[in-house]
Amino acid sequence: MKHVKLFVTAIVVGALIFGCKPKEQPAETQPAEKPKAEAPATPKAESPAPAQPEAAANAPAEAPRKGFDRALLRPALLKDTAPETFQVKFTTTRGDFTVIVTRAWAPVGADRFYNLVKHHFYDNASFFRVVPGFVVQFGISAYPPVSAAWENANIQDEPVTQSNKRGYLTYAKTSLPNTRSTQIFINLKDNAGLDRQGFSPFGVVDGKGMNVVDMLYDQYTEASGPEQDQISKLGKPYLDKGWPKLDSIKTATLVGPAAGAGKQK
Repeated sequence: MKHVKLFVTAIVVGALIFGCKPKEQPAETQPAEKPKAEAPATPKAESPAPAQPEAAANAPAEAPRKGFDRALLRPALLKDTAPETFQVKFTTTRGDFTVIVTRAWAPVGADRFYNLVKHHFYDNASFFRVVPGFVVQFGISAYPPVSAAWENANIQDEPVTQSNKRGYLTYAKTSLPNTRSTQIFINLKDNAGLDRQGFSPFGVVDGKGMNVVDMLYDQYTEASGPEQDQISKLGKPYLDKGWPKLDSIKTATLVGPAAGAGKQK
């Protein structure tokens, strides 16, 4: 999906459509712009409150990892089946938040996310697109060799069983079928318009965690933001040089009972 913008598109009166895999994004009810899934409608996600375990208070902050897990260079081998529910702790430059994944919501997406997190795909990656009142998007590796390996490692679309409410996580994709890969967006508001466009939520940020998500740096505009294909080719140095205030993920790790390995498919 080289040189394609990933956006989340929302079919709403007056809404515009955005582009993809260099920029996948969710759709917006305002002029949309660019991320892996076509831009989502201006969202402020509200996390439903499933019983959600919190990360241990006062736990020492985890330092960012250096380098990447070389297993990430072989996407076809990362096929573990995720637990029925699992949690992922995101330690970011703005604070920590926990995501609760329910596999039954979107099994294909949950399994992909589980394998990516298990091998630390998201460590050091930036929140490269933050559209106030709409979505926060991330999921391009900080390391060009890893981005190259996952360029065509797409997964199949699946039914939408949950609405794109505030706090829900969904893969970005293009307008073409089966273009989900590694990019994800967090809805900053209820974006029900994305449901009928095939954006399938697979997890949700815990209630308190949205306080952190809401604070992620959002002052770079869509027009002046980074190019997704350049992030893929040049990695984190490209973002650090041109958009130094972007927040990033120090580590994204499986926590609790879900930390054990899943079954091989």
